[in-house]
Amino acid sequence: MAIQIDARPFLKWAGGKSQLLAQFVQRYPPELAQGNLTRYAEPFLGGGAVFLELAQRYGFEHALLNDINPELVLVYQVVQQRAAQLIEYLEKHERIYRSADEEERNAYFYRVRDAYNAQRSKIDFTRFSEAWVTRAGYMIFLNKTCFNGLFRVNRKGEFNVPFGRYRNPNICDSSNLLRVSELLQCAVLQVGPFTSCESFIDDSTFVYFDPPYRPISQTSSFTSYSSDRFNDYDQAMLAKFFTHLSRTTKAKLMLSNSDPRALNPEDYFFEDLYEGFRIHRVWASRMINSQADKRGKITELLITNY
Repeated sequence: MAIQIDARPFLKWAGGKSQLLAQFVQRYPPELAQGNLTRYAEPFLGGGAVFLELAQRYGFEHALLNDINPELVLVYQVVQQRAAQLIEYLEKHERIYRSADEEERNAYFYRVRDAYNAQRSKIDFTRFSEAWVTRAGYMIFLNKTCFNGLFRVNRKGEFNVPFGRYRNPNICDSSNLLRVSELLQCAVLQVGPFTSCESFIDDSTFVYFDPPYRPISQTSSFTSYSSDRFNDYDQAMLAKFFTHLSRTTKAKLMLSNSDPRALNPEDYFFEDLYEGFRIHRVWASRMINSQADKRGKITELLITNY
């Protein structure tokens, strides 16, 4: 019987993995298909493409989905708990947007962006409230209508991406949101550093790490999906955590990152950090680059402890 893969990420997110799933399936641990890995942890949730794929293909009894960005986790929690209410709110945005001309759309976008930024100081990210539904609606609307479909904030945590001028953006994909909500029912969603997943991970867990990528050139850096930055020290701490989990549990671990050697064959940064683990290379398209002529195929790393 064919497995129906119908849910997909509802946000466009820097470093999203949808384009790589066909290559990833060749690298997943065989214990997934055998039903021996019943738990799933993702310390850097982002767009959630890998979780959605695996939850549909294999299913999990329990999942822990974590991200350091409270805005992102808030949206996932709203999709999980209030999908129908969120859809109703997004449909209102969609009706207003589609009935407007470009000048009116531009003005509407910036009104929503201003409202989203102004609301931030009033939101309690630790306690679910009705205001969360409004905020999730703002965020999805902005993600679908902003330039390049990105979520980016400045040092103050303010969303600062300009208007995108898309002719017919799919602001409210109700069927997808409902399906994602269904898949999220097995998950605990939390805000925290990547190490906060440790207590959840046991011998029957598959862990997928998708940290902000290490820049391989000065123009490729894009780590501002939160107001924090992820530097080489953080990459080294992540490698230590990966090694610690591999030594203290039988969990299966997989990690993605950039491939510095794609541009500099002498850069063994990740080979040194993950010595003793398996390092695979997959092909990806650069989707985020200010220079269109530099958006092409490039290798990325996939590191596993199996």
